[in-house]
Amino acid sequence: MSATQSARPLGRRERSKQRVRDAIYSAALSLFAAQGYDRTTIDQITEQADVARGTFFNYFQRKEDLVTAWAEDRAVRLEACMEETLHADHDVTVHLTRCVTALAEFNAAELTYAPAMVEAWVKAGRPLTEEPYTGRIFARIIEEGRRQGQISTDVDPLRVGNLLRDAYLGALYRWSRDPAAATPLHTELRELLRIVLDGVLAHSRVVPSPVGGDDA
Repeated sequence: MSATQSARPLGRRERSKQRVRDAIYSAALSLFAAQGYDRTTIDQITEQADVARGTFFNYFQRKEDLVTAWAEDRAVRLEACMEETLHADHDVTVHLTRCVTALAEFNAAELTYAPAMVEAWVKAGRPLTEEPYTGRIFARIIEEGRRQGQISTDVDPLRVGNLLRDAYLGALYRWSRDPAAATPLHTELRELLRIVLDGVLAHSRVVPSPVGGDDA
């Protein structure tokens, strides 16, 4: 589903408006991929979409709203993906793996323009201002795992959700700088997930003796 599609059936007039909006959105993504977000103007977008400049503002108030549409599309798709899988009776690790796999697949499917959009998203300050939906979805999985006894009861689901979101965003930023040279995003995310779930300390380690030696 694109960022501009509606879940309900559309009438003829609405379908026509939808096509115009989709044309503007698609033209923008194509130009962002080809020449970067900053160097793309609204005039260029409307020319490529073959619509009047004024038509653009019937659908988007600013160029930045295209970034918002892109991010909202991802939120809707991830929600739909995880809503389906969370109803299945799976281990918490399976649910978390499916979540990071879906995130990686979104970027792989948008390889031509995802790096440019990630950069634009960051420059627009969206990671700081938008609702952290990935953290919320991760937290929901952790909460369910805790309810089933798979996650320790002293773990705060929201804190873990935010930690996983932060790890995802960090991996996404690094990947977006040079996708061809970077570790595949799905590999990086699965490894980060493993580290978070397993921890970094060795399970068997020697406990140091108290300072000053053994008691007499």
